[in-house]
Amino acid sequence: MEDVLRPIAVLGGSVVITLVLVWLADRALRRMDAAHPETPLWGLLRRCRIPLQVVLCAALLRGAYDETGLKTVEEHEAGIGQTLSLVLIAATAWLTMRAAAAIVESSYSRYAASARDAARVRRVRTQVTLIQRVVTAVVTVVAAASMLLTFPEMRTVGTSMLASAGLLGIVAGIAAQSTLGNLFAGLQIAFGDMVRIGDTVVVDGEWGTVEEITLTFLTVRTWDERRITMPVSYFTGKPFENWSRGGAQMTGTVFFHLDHSAPVEKMRQRLLEVLQECPDWDGRAWSLVVTDTTPSTIMVRALVTARDADAIWSVRCQVRERMLEWLRTEHAYALPRISTAPAELDRPPGERRTRD
Repeated sequence: MEDVLRPIAVLGGSVVITLVLVWLADRALRRMDAAHPETPLWGLLRRCRIPLQVVLCAALLRGAYDETGLKTVEEHEAGIGQTLSLVLIAATAWLTMRAAAAIVESSYSRYAASARDAARVRRVRTQVTLIQRVVTAVVTVVAAASMLLTFPEMRTVGTSMLASAGLLGIVAGIAAQSTLGNLFAGLQIAFGDMVRIGDTVVVDGEWGTVEEITLTFLTVRTWDERRITMPVSYFTGKPFENWSRGGAQMTGTVFFHLDHSAPVEKMRQRLLEVLQECPDWDGRAWSLVVTDTTPSTIMVRALVTARDADAIWSVRCQVRERMLEWLRTEHAYALPRISTAPAELDRPPGERRTRD
């Protein structure tokens, strides 16, 4: 009878203790979440229930599996212990990454809720995203190394591996020069505030928004929903336009090629009327001036402002369309024309025309 009850007590007891402890922890997190609604940390930590269960169960079984008294366990004691150790290490790494992600996400959420500067929020978002990726990479490497060291063969060859680590490091550094360059470039972007998630940029003549930043590559979503993926080292080694740097407000221009008889002063009045009816105009500045002239036309420049890149695009399009419509209907003579006959000079009254 004891041969039956002992395995059941060890295995069943480990499972029951795990479930009870996890239930108590989850209940405590619920109460903390209800008592502190200003922070989402306690609610986010509840995502760690499953890895916590695996960690507790693996730890209890690892410490008590040899007490089951089963013949199969005694025959394969080393293999079972090795397997439980690997599961415990992997589950601990999983739990660590979940907890770190919850803490980082909670910190960012609280900062984003209280901050009023959108540029600072994007900068913090970029930094915490890369920090979370670095933590995940470090935990994964440490967990993999710990799992390898549980094998006796790996511990035996450890001395020779350490002796050759210098040479291997040099070889690996040369082989992974590009990857390491991108890695350090990603950290430089995160903490150097060069470009942030959500920034509007122009790279290689393409206009778009930074959608994702990792340790090695960066993704830009263009206005037509395409994704341009490029190494982060591009942004540390080549010039690019960041329209969100120093603030999202932008100034745009609209050019008109018109006849010399165009009513410039009336165009100024009409431009102001159009802008006052445009919801995307932020009211900071506007102007309309003649910037150039040719023998047949003049160039009129309208200057407008808006809160961000998307708004300035809408303002420019509306100004261009409504001003051209107004010129076509009210002042058609101001549109550029191509002369097909020589102009006659005005002569004083009574002067007789003579043929050359």
